[in-house]
Amino acid sequence: MGIFEAIILGIIQGLTEFLPISSSAHLRISSELLGIGDAGAAFTAITQIGTEAAVIVFFWRDIVRIIGRWFRSLAGSVPRRDPDALMGWWIILGSLPIVVGGLLFEDAIDTTLRSLWFVAFTLIFFGLLLGLADRVGRKTRPLEKLTWKHGLIYGFAQAMALIPGVSRSGGTITAGLLMGYTREAAARYSFLLAIPAVLGSGGYKLVKSVGDPAATPMLETLVATVVAFLVALVVIGFFMRYISKRSFMPFVVYRVLLGIAIIVLLSTGVLSPESGASVAEAAGGAQ
Repeated sequence: MGIFEAIILGIIQGLTEFLPISSSAHLRISSELLGIGDAGAAFTAITQIGTEAAVIVFFWRDIVRIIGRWFRSLAGSVPRRDPDALMGWWIILGSLPIVVGGLLFEDAIDTTLRSLWFVAFTLIFFGLLLGLADRVGRKTRPLEKLTWKHGLIYGFAQAMALIPGVSRSGGTITAGLLMGYTREAAARYSFLLAIPAVLGSGGYKLVKSVGDPAATPMLETLVATVVAFLVALVVIGFFMRYISKRSFMPFVVYRVLLGIAIIVLLSTGVLSPESGASVAEAAGGAQ
């Protein structure tokens, strides 16, 4: 991977991270089309630090308020049932499933589940599920009525995004819509919930990659991360304005068409389901 490819992948990461179309799937497909094989789970996780930095900038006031009131509720100066203090607890609770899932299934996530056959299937299936949720969901519940049970369900939905093609925002938004939350509430909680999970995952992969720079080229990864941050700042604002007035159906159609296109390209031999790197990693893990 060179700097040019890193910039392209950074743009793709920034464009797709917050749209319900799966950034990891797009990075997986794009790196294959660019002729560099699979950029890898570590590259994906680290570049997501850039997009989450954009979330922190965009929602800075909300984040500071939630953290501040959560700590003050521990000291007793703020009621424990305060909405912002509770939101802090629900984000912690909702982050647990992806932490456990990421540690238990790290090898599969890094190898087997990165097959483009899996990506194509998850794009189509979870895209149709998002469309169903957008159609049948009541879309009346505000974020202030979030409960610990709903927070945990959101968390399990986010954990599904460990599989490329599911989409972190798509999975959590789908769960939110099925539970009756408004589109804006589901998206906002999805963004807030992702912060500890993505920063934790990206930091973990970053520490591991420092000891193996050949597997994850650090300069190119840094370039892609900065580019992703800048692009994501624009995309978040657009997405929040868009969903306040329109449905998710264009994203559903896009996911299905993309999944079908991948199946066709795989069936005709234009794309290979496994990159050389992934196959070697899988073989090494089996020894």
